[in-house]
Amino acid sequence: MVELKKNKLLDCVTFFDNNFMFQIRYNILVKYVDYFVVCESLFDHKGKEKKQNFVWRDEYNKEKIKYFLLEKPFPQNTNPWENQALQREFLLDCTDFADNEDYIFFSDPDEIVRPELLKSFNLKKKYGIFMLDCFNYKFNLYNSYESPWEGTRVAKKKDLKSIDFLRQKIKSKNLKYSFFRFDKEKNIEIFNKAGWHFNSIMSPKEISIKLKTFAHSEFSGEKFTNEGVINSKIKDKIDLFERGHKYKRVELDNSFPEYIIKNKAKYYNWII
Repeated sequence: MVELKKNKLLDCVTFFDNNFMFQIRYNILVKYVDYFVVCESLFDHKGKEKKQNFVWRDEYNKEKIKYFLLEKPFPQNTNPWENQALQREFLLDCTDFADNEDYIFFSDPDEIVRPELLKSFNLKKKYGIFMLDCFNYKFNLYNSYESPWEGTRVAKKKDLKSIDFLRQKIKSKNLKYSFFRFDKEKNIEIFNKAGWHFNSIMSPKEISIKLKTFAHSEFSGEKFTNEGVINSKIKDKIDLFERGHKYKRVELDNSFPEYIIKNKAKYYNWII
């Protein structure tokens, strides 16, 4: 009997500076994915030079992490969204070692798929979207306003021509368009209750840096990036962007990652 070749799972992220969240991601997924593919740039999305931030921790299996550094500056005439797309396409180039039938998962570093979904993973459509429960500031501070969050996307290597396309154009709302909207990709499988989006689980200083450097330039002013203002919003459990969102504490039960539950003492400051 011929043994079928296993499709490898590649967990791909673009990286800025959040080693804390990558360490959590690694520990949740390390038994379930074949490789972590990490792409960091020496420039933020606004084109400003930054230092190399990724930390190789002793616990990391270096055979499973493929780290790539984009050293070249972004073109001078591009905007933050275009620079974000350029970093994503560099990340795609970094998956050249994958076979055509391997699965490429793309996430922001704080979007984590439920590990049990990755056991014997089989995508029935051309693309997949993982709908995630959203939490802000603390692991168990639930954001009902942005849940479910359309997070991680997946496709086989042979079907993936652009990671930015995967992220920007593969959306659940495509399935609501009529058959005649050929411009809307509809060959999409939706995975519900499929993981967690642990958003802004970081210090006020770290959040401030994130807001000043990421592609959403409309939130880079002092009104949003002041550390004192951010700290007050965290204490009040309200939205960073003044949209009227109020977050709610939920019990840290077995619906959360096993790794976090087993390490509650270690992450005490990030549990409410």
